[in-house]
Amino acid sequence: MITHIRILCLFGLGIFPLAAFCADDVLVHCRFVPERADDFAWENDLIAFRAYGPTLKDSGEDSGFDAWLKRVEYPIIDKWYAGNAAGKSYHTDHGEGYDPYKVGSSRGCGGLGLWIDGQLVTSNVFDEWEILKLEGDEAVFVLSYQWEHGGHAYKERKEISIESGKRLFRSRSTFTKDGELAAGLPIAIGLVRHHDDDLVAHDLDEGWMSIWETIDGSGLGTGVVIHPGAVDEFVFLESDEPLGDHALLIAKTDDQGILEYHAGYGWERAGAITDPREWNAYLSGFSAGQ
Repeated sequence: MITHIRILCLFGLGIFPLAAFCADDVLVHCRFVPERADDFAWENDLIAFRAYGPTLKDSGEDSGFDAWLKRVEYPIIDKWYAGNAAGKSYHTDHGEGYDPYKVGSSRGCGGLGLWIDGQLVTSNVFDEWEILKLEGDEAVFVLSYQWEHGGHAYKERKEISIESGKRLFRSRSTFTKDGELAAGLPIAIGLVRHHDDDLVAHDLDEGWMSIWETIDGSGLGTGVVIHPGAVDEFVFLESDEPLGDHALLIAKTDDQGILEYHAGYGWERAGAITDPREWNAYLSGFSAGQ
């Protein structure tokens, strides 16, 4: 059962959905956010994220993932969107966390792109969404992307699931190329590096990579975990472009055009993860438990 209610709010002469406020005992949540430029947002008791949707297809954002840094166990997505619409910015920490993470056209935390001839080829924002499950301790939804490159048409069906108690969400993407399942398609899964002194680490034998940075005086670890057998190489991609430098895990889709991995973060201000050693140990343990 979906345990949330819809509340409507008047803006001018129109009526727009303002928020779906979750019950206190809900630990996972996801929803389409048309009142904020067609975002799609998801969270559990430890992490929160958003992806960018159709309204922003001509903007600087595309298919990268934005991390919302939360430090409370209860849901914050709807509260923050509603507050932001009323003038209480979610870019300021009012006691629950905030959104200081810069994404733009980067991969953000766990976004991906094609890896063609040593170049990162990214799609635009998602153009379709569907919620498959929102109950108990898990939410599952699909974001669909399509783009063209080198005379070929690509599509990605990205199924994301998030469970309570985990600092990483799962992404399971199915790719097609010119209408056929794209087996052996090279994919780059990325983490953006915001500062030159950010700590970049990886362990291909365990199938993970991480970045530890400091934002507003607090440490933030972002990370990706994938089955070690699926990884081809680690690449650090430097760029003068606004999308920034990237740590990348390069992998190929299987014979059904599928690539699966996990991505997420640990934030020092939330208390449990306070330094890069703890964060890398978490990723190592998560990999071992797959």
